[in-house]
Amino acid sequence: MASKPPVGDPVQDAPQVAPPKHAAAGLPAIGHTLKIAQQQMGLARTARTLLKVNQKDGFDCPGCAWPEGDKRHTAEFCENGAKAVAEEATLRRVTPEFFAAHPLTDLATRSGYWLGQQGRITEPMLLERGAMPDGGDRYEAVSWERAFAIIAEELHALASPDEALFYTSGRTSNEAAFLFQLFAREFGTNNLPDCSNMCHESSGSALNETIGIGKGSVSLEDLHQADLIIVAGQNPGTNHPRMLSALEKAKEAGAKIISVNPLPEAGMERFKNPQTPLGMLKGTPLNDLFLQIRIGGDQALFRLLNKLVIEAGGATDEEFIREHTHGYEEFAATAKEANWDETLTATGLTRPEIERALAMILASKRTIVCWAMGLTQHKHAVATIREVVNLLLLRGDIGRPGAGVCPVRGHSNVQGDRTMGIFERPAPAFLDALDKEFGITSPREHGFDVVRSIQALRDGRAKVLFAMGGNFVGATPDTEVTEAAIRRASLTVHVSTKLNRSHAVTGRRALILPTLGRTDKDVQASGKQFVTVEDSMGMVHSSRGNLAPAGPHLLSEPAIVARMARAVLGDTSRTPWEEFERDYGTIRDRISRVVPGFEDFNARAAHPGGFRLPHAPRDERRFPTKTGKANFTAAPVEYPKVPAGRLLLQTLRSHDQYNTTIYGLDDRYRGITGGRRVVMVNPEDAAELGLADGSYTDLVSEWKDGVERRAPGFRVVHYPTARGCAAAYYPETNVLVPLDSTADTSNTPASKSVVIRFEPA
Repeated sequence: MASKPPVGDPVQDAPQVAPPKHAAAGLPAIGHTLKIAQQQMGLARTARTLLKVNQKDGFDCPGCAWPEGDKRHTAEFCENGAKAVAEEATLRRVTPEFFAAHPLTDLATRSGYWLGQQGRITEPMLLERGAMPDGGDRYEAVSWERAFAIIAEELHALASPDEALFYTSGRTSNEAAFLFQLFAREFGTNNLPDCSNMCHESSGSALNETIGIGKGSVSLEDLHQADLIIVAGQNPGTNHPRMLSALEKAKEAGAKIISVNPLPEAGMERFKNPQTPLGMLKGTPLNDLFLQIRIGGDQALFRLLNKLVIEAGGATDEEFIREHTHGYEEFAATAKEANWDETLTATGLTRPEIERALAMILASKRTIVCWAMGLTQHKHAVATIREVVNLLLLRGDIGRPGAGVCPVRGHSNVQGDRTMGIFERPAPAFLDALDKEFGITSPREHGFDVVRSIQALRDGRAKVLFAMGGNFVGATPDTEVTEAAIRRASLTVHVSTKLNRSHAVTGRRALILPTLGRTDKDVQASGKQFVTVEDSMGMVHSSRGNLAPAGPHLLSEPAIVARMARAVLGDTSRTPWEEFERDYGTIRDRISRVVPGFEDFNARAAHPGGFRLPHAPRDERRFPTKTGKANFTAAPVEYPKVPAGRLLLQTLRSHDQYNTTIYGLDDRYRGITGGRRVVMVNPEDAAELGLADGSYTDLVSEWKDGVERRAPGFRVVHYPTARGCAAAYYPETNVLVPLDSTADTSNTPASKSVVIRFEPA
């Protein structure tokens, strides 16, 4: 008998499993979503809040970063977006009395789902391990003044500013992110890890080298105009549901869609649009071709496609290549070495499937390639994305309407945070502008990203972790190593709206600082404020909450940073922190003089719908790379090699989940209900390995030098994954990803290519 789930895991011993479902974002999903929203918010509050989501005079959804068009639907949100809003605008409260009843030992046994369901945190809380006479460490209410004094005390006690880590979640507004990085650099460090390090860092690394800017080159309108859209390593139905509407509109205009994924995804098979009666009744098949690729085989696929495009004769855009690119000859020589046998082995595809994909590419005059974590979280992730760019460069599909690169970023404003300077390896030009504007001397040494931050905590080279939002413990790899590292810290601080696992894994001292959410009204000394965010396609727009805050003791994120800066930096700082807290417009004035593209920021942010940031490759086919042109690249083809008796695991989300936030224990699109601790295995692989459907097993990951990790008590689900591949949900499987298993160049955790074996207890 295999071991059962560990204490505190949000799973029944026998989750129910049904056949995979088609996407059904119609009436049943709407009814279910509204029921959840009403349970959290009440009827009137639900209506008042949801009708403001993603509206020009409302607030930006705290979920994904998918853009909105100029014309907005009345219900401009998806199922998971509504759940995210409901959990933030909930009437449930986490008070000091809650913490008195739940010591740290209790919180540590609770599931992330349970913690998130408790409601909004209402007061600053302090925990000091070992301080309770009964040994039952508890959080206790603390004043804001005392909280900031503790932060100042711990930061001043460091031997170097580089012993402090300032982490940022993607939900942080532009204004708060700009102040946060300004404070960190005035304090003296570039240790600004953020959630990008764990997701699209590989995209930024590849795009900066190839086209000169680490962002996508397409707009929402480009998607509607494309002839061909390739969706690779991405599941829009679960992770970016509103993208399905854009794909539906593209299909109506005649676009073809190729989906490249190890799992069949219901949303791509048939999308039922809840915003139209016909869409709910009939649905739209989105895929014209589904390539069920083996995990990690994407680079090999695109390399062979590039070879075939070159050999097709007249299929390349010779004028674009000649005028706008560099390195074509070396790339072409390498591409010609691609062969069918290796590609079929790497991808698990058939020759007719690849030939059909090639025909669709050759027939397209305007191609967009979209991708997400399925491409970015491998050892060879950066090389894979470079190969995607090679295909688009061959066809002249950068800087052309209806064509381009489209990394689909997951978290609202994760792209804006990077634009505002949240980066451990800042560009010298950005630091020069920052120093000139504020009269400071920013450090030039590169700081720690997420993985290096955990290593620094583990090794005693970092002692303070300050997290602006997010769930650092739940989002990061190698759970046991990470948690042990964090417990070595002298202080952990989390700016949060709700509870999560990170609040139960603390340093010697721990602070929870409750903050306003996107749905909350933000009133400062100069009056009601708004903040701004940047979506996945470079549009910057305002966000205004309309609800009364969850309690009188909450501060906004800009206010928290400003007051912390005053407490830590004192009179030595010439930065007008009080002014920034009083009026966010003064922050935007300073941003406009530091960050290119934000000139006249306040006036442009006041415009309904916001404004688009400049993008040289898209706007003028100008490529700000070292060569001054778009760069073809050539790298050896890599793909995971899996020993006999093992499978390659990818970690992924369930449908009832957003990032590490668990909304429920069901995965409707995959037919799994009542539990999360499941591993999806192809029935033929399961038969060879002796894994009966419904049986329990331990997952053991294998890495180099005999490194192993174990996740006990997973139920086997026979599921049509690609042969040789398995899938399971994170954060439950983060424990299987070794801290040092990362992507070349980007250092992103390789969470999509984990070699595992199955063991009974």
